[in-house]
Amino acid sequence: MDGCATSRAPAGLPPIRALAALLVGAPLLWGCAPNANDTPELPSHYLYVWAGDGDGADSDFLAVIDVRPSSATYARVVATLPVGVTGGAHHTEHVMPRNGVLFANAFQSGFTFLIDVANPEAPRLAGSFAEAGEYDHPHSFERLPNGNVLATFQRRSGPSSDEIRTGGLVELDPSGRMVRSGSAAVPELDPSIRPYSLCAVPELDRVVTTTTDMVGELNPAVQVWSLSDLSLLSTIVLEPGERGSEHLGTAEPRLLADGRTVLVSTFSCGLYKLQDLEEEEPTARLVYSFPKEDDTYCALPVVTERYWVHTVPAAHALISLDITDPDRPREVGRLVLEEGDHPHWIGLEPNGERIVITGAGELTGWVLIARLDRATGALSLDETFREPGAERPGVDLDRESWPHGDTGGAAPHGAVFSRR
Repeated sequence: MDGCATSRAPAGLPPIRALAALLVGAPLLWGCAPNANDTPELPSHYLYVWAGDGDGADSDFLAVIDVRPSSATYARVVATLPVGVTGGAHHTEHVMPRNGVLFANAFQSGFTFLIDVANPEAPRLAGSFAEAGEYDHPHSFERLPNGNVLATFQRRSGPSSDEIRTGGLVELDPSGRMVRSGSAAVPELDPSIRPYSLCAVPELDRVVTTTTDMVGELNPAVQVWSLSDLSLLSTIVLEPGERGSEHLGTAEPRLLADGRTVLVSTFSCGLYKLQDLEEEEPTARLVYSFPKEDDTYCALPVVTERYWVHTVPAAHALISLDITDPDRPREVGRLVLEEGDHPHWIGLEPNGERIVITGAGELTGWVLIARLDRATGALSLDETFREPGAERPGVDLDRESWPHGDTGGAAPHGAVFSRR
């Protein structure tokens, strides 16, 4: 395929553990989305949903859903693009890039696909990659001002074919070719640190990465890098809160509206504020705890200038926090879904008004849309977003036929609104 950094499929991963199975999400997402105010306030026309085949027998694919309420095909799948790999469709980029080519990660296969959606109803495969130098298994992506992509890679190949070492942070050009890289290894602290998600802080010449291992334990570390040369500057081990586990499984860092403050979520439902990022020894402090149950894991947030919206499966809900004072977040909205729904991925419309939701449990196979009141932070389910005759709002991907053929039900994971 054109634009490929490599065409070799990496060796299979070890069996996925309980959390990792949810994160990969085959049968069942870039860390620093820009604020909604950074883009023109125009409603999106399409939703791009990255989905894995329900029974793992057929290809992962991108589904294009019409999200124009006045359209004759509103809440319908109008196009699909299979990529030729069954690899557990995982994260896409969190915000649609301006060049119209979306990075979509099939983590278990090791591949990331470049999907051109310049023509939304006829998406095409523009390339793929699996390795960048000695690093493999890319996970999350963030676009840089120069058009390149900063990516976390979970693994680094060792001298022997069966040796797997910690991964790194890699800058890629828009076609997925490596520009430069830096290692995340901290042998004296934890030799198994694996970069998970990321957030660039250009004003401070910093990058923040989290360290959840997709096939291992819930790591409590956050790493701070120099953006200018990708050198690792420090590794912060988070401290637990009153529950004793809030620090485990560092997940998604997000840059706030001031361009300097970073909040970091954990899969164990903690929210931490990083402090003194520009100094040699930055620190972190727990500022909020979401509800948590033993068998559930908090997942992705979205952030606007005033609000932090978070997926909280223990409450079957999305919860919005007012982060005007990031040292004291306070709940201002809660959207409770149906019993058994475990929301996992959410993505924000560029104008900040709609949020796409995918997940696990009874939510498996569904794509929902919530609305965010930008004045109050209140959340509500978009009842209009449903297929004709459907009893429940949303689009159900548990179906037999698709534009690309009769391949059966699908499990959506990453989802991103179009820019227009």
